Amino acid sequence: MMAALVSLVVLVPLLAAALTLVLGRRARPQRIVAALALTAVLGISVALLIGVDAEGAVVVEAANWGLLGIVLVVDRLSALMLVVSSLVLLAVLIFSIGQGLADGDDETPVSIYYPTYLILTTGVMVAFVAGDLFNLYVGFEILLVASYVLITLGGTRSRIRAGVTYVIVSLLSSILFLAAIGMVYGALGTVNLAQVAERVDDLPFDVQVLLHVMLLVAFGIKAAVFPLSFWLPDSYPSAPAPVTAAFAGLLTKIGVYAIIRLETVIFPTPELNPALMVVALLTMVVGALGAVAQADIKRILSFTLVSHIGYMILGVALGTVAGTAAAIYYIVHHIVVQTTLFLAAGLVEREAGSTSITRIGGLLVSAPLVAVLFFIPALNLGGIPPFSGFIGKLGLFQATAVQGDALAYALIGGGALVSLLTLYALVRVWNLAFWRPADDVEGDETRLLRAVEEAPDQPTTTETRATPRLMTLSTAGMVAVGLALTVFAGPLYALADRAAQNLDGPGAYIAVVLGDDARSAGETAGETTGEADR
Repeated sequence: MMAALVSLVVLVPLLAAALTLVLGRRARPQRIVAALALTAVLGISVALLIGVDAEGAVVVEAANWGLLGIVLVVDRLSALMLVVSSLVLLAVLIFSIGQGLADGDDETPVSIYYPTYLILTTGVMVAFVAGDLFNLYVGFEILLVASYVLITLGGTRSRIRAGVTYVIVSLLSSILFLAAIGMVYGALGTVNLAQVAERVDDLPFDVQVLLHVMLLVAFGIKAAVFPLSFWLPDSYPSAPAPVTAAFAGLLTKIGVYAIIRLETVIFPTPELNPALMVVALLTMVVGALGAVAQADIKRILSFTLVSHIGYMILGVALGTVAGTAAAIYYIVHHIVVQTTLFLAAGLVEREAGSTSITRIGGLLVSAPLVAVLFFIPALNLGGIPPFSGFIGKLGLFQATAVQGDALAYALIGGGALVSLLTLYALVRVWNLAFWRPADDVEGDETRLLRAVEEAPDQPTTTETRATPRLMTLSTAGMVAVGLALTVFAGPLYALADRAAQNLDGPGAYIAVVLGDDARSAGETAGETTGEADR
């Protein structure tokens, strides 16, 4: 039963994409099919999480082609990612349906949008359940193709420019990833994650480091870590509001997920951990400083997205169960909260005709519900107690403090500073866009423009439009989910801790995929590595 669910989580959105493509321009049937498919994916994901948490990981051999067979693996980490990603994708779909009903699908033409969105969903699911490097690459490529179509919907100059940048950077990452896969296969005769983990210690140390760095750079581009994050702030904000929300919530987290697998299954050794910690610190600080310098809400959120990737990389770089557990919890928190803020930014754009804080004001009076829907996740992202953002950062700082060295304390100080800068950037948005009276906007514009940077190639204002209930309800639902992460922080953090314990060395993963005999070999290899480190 569980094995069938693993296959269905990939097949349902793929088959739904084919059906919506056959339906062509019939908008209503396409919406129904897409909504039902994503609801089914969410239900399947929840069932998988419950089953995997109670009974252990599930492995499905989808195709037996020898050394390049397709193996799907769902453990606690991947099941948790399936649940949160399917929830976010469903919420964004409802938001986009509301937008399409109100605007006549000008921004998201249904003949293209729904099939592509479901293909994107398929890519996300494939990436999270892939048990080998090649099918992880396939998942990334499905995402790339679907993402390019979604970014360029509408065909405006800014969207085409952003799409070209996104594709070029993604292709560079894909080429590097594919080259690394070829080298892994040539050196070890397999790309199965468990088999690679079992055999990688037999390689010369310099070859291990080369493969490790190549895969880290490839995944780092996907995750938008510094200095590989330059493409993101210009790419995401140009897309339609629902597309931007889905991208911001999910795509970079798939890169972080791949890094977690890399650092816990294939290369659980600490040689590159200090370098990863430095990268995490730079990612946090540079992203936050970029957010402070922006005038457009979507670009501010894009830079905060980059900065908070640094927190996740920090948890992974610690190489401990506590650090990995905190990183997993923070990933779940950030997927939900960042998506919510981008949905709220879409509501702001409809109500005010712009997302530039130099040109809008008075939204607290004219759109009080939108103000509340922005305010709550903004506090959460800023790390204000008792929200999940504070809980996640506290867990990361506690895990970092155990290291007890100068770099650890620098990371804690940098993380606290970034939290304050994030809060400052979001409070400034609140003060100018919501709290400031609309009558004061014109007088403040010149002064503000000297201090902040406007979004390139973006129209300064568009016409204001009524906000459909579906868009508001979808955003409100995501706000409620964000609050639930705080209310149920204990059980969720405990689940993240159990997932992290399964990732404490490659032995458990090898045992699940290859059997108990392999586990003994994997544990022996882990002990040998540990002794060498000591």
